[in-house]
Amino acid sequence: MSSERVALHQALADPARLAIVDALAVGDLSPGELGHALDLPSNLLAHHLRVLAQVGLITRGRSHADRRRVYIRLIPSALEALSRRQVVMASRVVFVCTRNAARSPLAAALWTSRSAVPVTSAGTRPGPGLNPRAISAARRHGLNLERHGTADVRDVLTPHDLVVAVCDNAYEHLSPGLRHVHWSVPDPGPVDTDEIFEDVLSLLAERVDRLAALTGPPATAGHTSPTS
Repeated sequence: MSSERVALHQALADPARLAIVDALAVGDLSPGELGHALDLPSNLLAHHLRVLAQVGLITRGRSHADRRRVYIRLIPSALEALSRRQVVMASRVVFVCTRNAARSPLAAALWTSRSAVPVTSAGTRPGPGLNPRAISAARRHGLNLERHGTADVRDVLTPHDLVVAVCDNAYEHLSPGLRHVHWSVPDPGPVDTDEIFEDVLSLLAERVDRLAALTGPPATAGHTSPTS
């Protein structure tokens, strides 16, 4: 057994650190959100985050929206040896970004190829149409975009949807009370090259694979919410 694997198991042996990993399993959270969800004071949370970072389980990055907020992200490759159980119930998944022009429709197309749970996409401030490079990237990977227009999130959501915000701006402007997951994915639009769209598609595919493995149709008794 390698020393790295021993260190990983030692880090996860602490109940608080295991709870942090569980909380990050389906989406990114800020330190403040983690502390609130797990009822941990900031100094103790900072200690646990340092331990998890030292063993390669988490990383952190600044918000692509305002560069002030910090979000903690789980590194899935560090957990490849650990089995996961289905923990998220959803009648439909709705991927949301700001303009509904690239990230959210690409995520929805990936989801369709990996899960039987229904899916759609929307924007908090939808633009006039899909980004042409998003259409090209989807075509290169054999993905079917659900439509060639955009939709407003207010016209799309239903009470039992699981909302996946693939944009920091969208996440920070979502209405309270939604069942939601957050993925901090950069906007490929400002760079506008095939390479950045490929990078974003790869990042989305990694996240979609992980969430799809954890998600199933709702039980008759109700829904299990990853966040509140």
